[in-house]
Amino acid sequence: MGFVVVRGTGERIPVGKIIAAGQNYADHTKEMGAAPSKAPILFLKPATAIVHEGDPIVFPRAGDLLHHEVELGIVVSKNCKDVPAIEAADCMLGYVLALDLTLRDVQAAAKEKGHPWSVAKGFDCSCPISDVAPLGDPSALTDMEIGLSVDGETRQSGSTADMIWSPAELLSFASGIFTLERGDVVLTGTPAGVGPLERGSVVEAWLGSDLTLRFDVV
Repeated sequence: MGFVVVRGTGERIPVGKIIAAGQNYADHTKEMGAAPSKAPILFLKPATAIVHEGDPIVFPRAGDLLHHEVELGIVVSKNCKDVPAIEAADCMLGYVLALDLTLRDVQAAAKEKGHPWSVAKGFDCSCPISDVAPLGDPSALTDMEIGLSVDGETRQSGSTADMIWSPAELLSFASGIFTLERGDVVLTGTPAGVGPLERGSVVEAWLGSDLTLRFDVV
């Protein structure tokens, strides 16, 4: 089973599920050629998608076009259901920097046929993740620099201030559909600039002032 590690204590917390939000930045929605949605778009990734820094991203066999998407993730602190957005911070253990890796060719074929995205989004190593940083002031989550580079070239650069739905609103919305459990991860979407990774690529990402990731693609 996948897990997250709490920074400072080393505590390992099992992850039951990863709930990811699609098209939560207007610029990314535009680059994907999609129409704005009236409600958050959610999909699931299995906990086995998680890979930690120090291990490589293994290029999946299921497709050929692997894309990076850098994201802020929220780790759930306790079991909860139907949480009002104003109380969402009470259910947040902390936050992580994560990548929602996507097989874009597989996703495009699935969209064309009206099929699910499970293969395109849920393969092994599709969720590289940092250690969990303490929550601190929850309002800081809505104004953090976020970005990603490949082989030293910046591909994605944005701010969580550009989210359509805030982390609190996404957690609240998700909890109205799924019972959230301690250790679950809620990914909050990606800014524009998504693009391909190749075998041999070096991926680096950053969030706020102190969370970074570095992975080799093999």
